[in-house]
Amino acid sequence: MSPGVPYAPTNRARMRNIKLTIQYDGTNYSGWQFQKNARSIQAVIEERIRRITGKSTTLTASGRTDAGVHAAGQVANFKTNSQIRIENLQKALNTLLPKEIVISRIEEVELRFDSQRHAKSKLYRYTVYNSEFVDPFIRRFASKCFYRLDVRRMRIAAGYLLGRHDFTAFRAKDSREGTAVRAIKKIKIEKESVLLYIYIEANGFLYNMARNIVGTLIEVGRGKMEPEYVKIALLKKDRSRSGPTAPAKGLCLLRVRY
Repeated sequence: MSPGVPYAPTNRARMRNIKLTIQYDGTNYSGWQFQKNARSIQAVIEERIRRITGKSTTLTASGRTDAGVHAAGQVANFKTNSQIRIENLQKALNTLLPKEIVISRIEEVELRFDSQRHAKSKLYRYTVYNSEFVDPFIRRFASKCFYRLDVRRMRIAAGYLLGRHDFTAFRAKDSREGTAVRAIKKIKIEKESVLLYIYIEANGFLYNMARNIVGTLIEVGRGKMEPEYVKIALLKKDRSRSGPTAPAKGLCLLRVRY
């Protein structure tokens, strides 16, 4: 049986591995990861699990999302001795959790499954409201850009990012991660009226990588950078040659593939 595949538990199984698919509006949170002096998504869910099962636990997520970033398909897992039925656990969690956090799916999986280590790729979507005034119904989930954007130029620039590269030029300067090599499997840019959607799927993301890519593509779209500058930034591994970091609120983790 492959990791992440649900199975039917037996009465003899004491330890269980629970896989959660989570949706959240990250506007008022410090990000996914637990922080001592800030409210995180992880801490809130762990506290509700403790209240339900009576025991503390640690959630392992597919990856961290930054402060203000959202998720439609974040994946996390935890291990527990509790024998509460899966459907009852989901109902209890969604009853206790704040309205901006929802457990959309819950499964019992093999003990060896790890949400982070077994993730094959992650798909993010960035939403740009390309107009002077932002629709109040989506203002929490889209960043504003009132400049005219040339989507054709943006697609040319995005093409240079496809494949396996060293993305030093697109990660935060204070990043403490090891290798900067990642593989981008897909970049798609779609325009629907005043909304611009940028989809990026990769085997992993460096700190601020997705937002730095978006910021660069927007600079290309508004004519501040030539599409070929993206290729040069990659080759030079120079953060100063890429664009600014796009605001967090436009970014959403759509799906994690296993």
